[in-house]
Amino acid sequence: MFQQTPVYDRLVAERGDVPVQVRGEADRIHRDLAQVLRRGSALQPSTPQSVFEPKQPPRAL
Repeated sequence: MFQQTPVYDRLVAERGDVPVQVRGEADRIHRDLAQVLRRGSALQPSTPQSVFEPKQPPRAL
């Protein structure tokens, strides 16, 4: 992706490879969230697909 330079190598040595760490955390959060959403949808099958959809159809007055 990026051509490594002495400055980049020095920053990685001093601070660690922050982009790789951030990508790893983002992947972990994505997996955790997907797991929670799967569990939640299995427990509540009547939940609307969207928060904008009503749980029950409106009744006539």
